[in-house]
Amino acid sequence: METPTRRIRVLVVDDSAIVRKILTETLSRESDFEVVGTAPDPYVARDKILALNPDVLTLDIEMPRMDGLTFLRNLMEHRPMPVIVVSSVGETNCRAAVRALELGAVDVLTKPGGPYSVGELQHSLAERVRAAAVARLRGPAQETARPAVVDGTEPVAPKKPIAGRTASGIPSPIIAIGASTGGTEAIRHVLRGLEPGSAGFVVTQHIPAHFSAAFANGLNNICSLEVREAKDGDAVVPGRVLIAPGNFHMVLRKDARGYRVGVMDGPLVCYQRPSVDVLFSSVASAAGRAAMGILLTGMGNDGAAGLLQMHKAGSWTAAQDEASCVVFGMPREAIRLGAVDAVMSLDRITETMATANAGAMAGVK
Repeated sequence: METPTRRIRVLVVDDSAIVRKILTETLSRESDFEVVGTAPDPYVARDKILALNPDVLTLDIEMPRMDGLTFLRNLMEHRPMPVIVVSSVGETNCRAAVRALELGAVDVLTKPGGPYSVGELQHSLAERVRAAAVARLRGPAQETARPAVVDGTEPVAPKKPIAGRTASGIPSPIIAIGASTGGTEAIRHVLRGLEPGSAGFVVTQHIPAHFSAAFANGLNNICSLEVREAKDGDAVVPGRVLIAPGNFHMVLRKDARGYRVGVMDGPLVCYQRPSVDVLFSSVASAAGRAAMGILLTGMGNDGAAGLLQMHKAGSWTAAQDEASCVVFGMPREAIRLGAVDAVMSLDRITETMATANAGAMAGVK
């Protein structure tokens, strides 16, 4: 007789009774979840965490008596557990949600309503809760030195990418990065130590619409590289990082002028939009041996098939190792397919990217 699989116990924290009801009903449709309770504010949540011992917490940002960020900071210090932020769309809320990821939240989702329907929520919420339940928790990100800023948003001295070709006239090398659960902080880790060099970067992170701009802006403020949310037709040039916008696929193209990205709508791929597979497949076609493919932490298998295409096209490829992943799913699938040249810790990936960015792609291959 098989032992029944233990269900994932979830506590829903939100000041809106309607949102609490939607999240509870959505999760309750899945046989592997048990919503053990709900809470309208952090004080009630604190008591229910102690009483109910949930596996995963969904957390609103804007709540009475204590805001979600303060509660999350305290929670990660005294009782660390997987947290998924479920936030309203809006510039302030998007920045706060990205800050929550820096403080240790595993993932972020858009609240149902507006452009985000309950139907769209059903699959993404379930998958993200499953990923959170097996996530390897980490401490809050360490603050790093950053350029002086004006109005808290833009560097005083704007970062200017250098020309789009190397001194030899060969188009600049491309470093393509894909990630999902835990990826925002992994990407932050690998990019913040890099200086502008010979490489251009294209990045797909599974993230909802609107939050990707806040994520890119936050990276731009701590990186020496220029980081921005991609727009259709943007040039990929040395010193520039283009982040795929949430809810849009991003592809790499090559023409007589060099590399550019295309940003487009389209069907979900591996249940995702943006999809890492879509980006990596395009990089394989457009750049081949001039590219490096890096698959970081994440749940599921998005990116594995695309990384295999890059590998077959002559790109140098790597997957993050299990010990440094928040969730090892996507890298594991790429390794299983034989798509990677190396399995590396996050620190080793950073060192290898720095070597490639310094113009030594041949030494990496």
